[in-house]
Amino acid sequence: MSDNIDNDDDIFTGKEHTPLRPDAFALSADEKVEKIEKLFGEIMHTLGLDMADDSLKDSPKRVAKMYVKEIFGGLLPENKPAVSTFDNHYKYRQMLVERDITVYSFCEHHFLPIIGRAHVAYISNGTVIGLSKINRIVDYYAKRPQVQERLTMQIVQAMKEALGTADVACIIEAKHLCVNCRGIKDTASSTTTAELSGLFRSNPISRQEFLHYVGAHTKIE
Repeated sequence: MSDNIDNDDDIFTGKEHTPLRPDAFALSADEKVEKIEKLFGEIMHTLGLDMADDSLKDSPKRVAKMYVKEIFGGLLPENKPAVSTFDNHYKYRQMLVERDITVYSFCEHHFLPIIGRAHVAYISNGTVIGLSKINRIVDYYAKRPQVQERLTMQIVQAMKEALGTADVACIIEAKHLCVNCRGIKDTASSTTTAELSGLFRSNPISRQEFLHYVGAHTKIE
């Protein structure tokens, strides 16, 4: 990934972004809920479930609403967090690290959860960002069918665009339930991905400092 700052507001283009069809936003959120409700009801029926049962009859609607408005809410452009930046009046020039940000996402291969933590850092070049906005950026891009590598890149790119600096880094450590509960069923393994940009890539001292800050928190529980 290039260290160049990409000012394109279209968050769905480029190699690091979620693959979507050109007509991805032709339906409103409510229309998507209605369509998914019918389709998921067909899946449950095909599995042999009694859709007249009190416990199951409303499940298609619940799943549809959850898909569109909750766990895949990052596919709705209107949910992109507004990121306000502030002048760095106090002239803080060292790195800022937001550690142990909760990550809940879904593997796009089997639609099973990815659960872990993100560590995000940046070095200000004159502006700073509210701490909670970093969490919101992570949450927004996590709420999509994902691969962990892409998610890591998306977080860094969004931070670079918001702050106008290439000096951004992100490490994600996560468990993938597609590995833990199916297939090989390895419950102990976890996955670590890193995207280092600007000084975090080119300066060994900055990189080592970042890794030192997050190194004591690398075990996924």
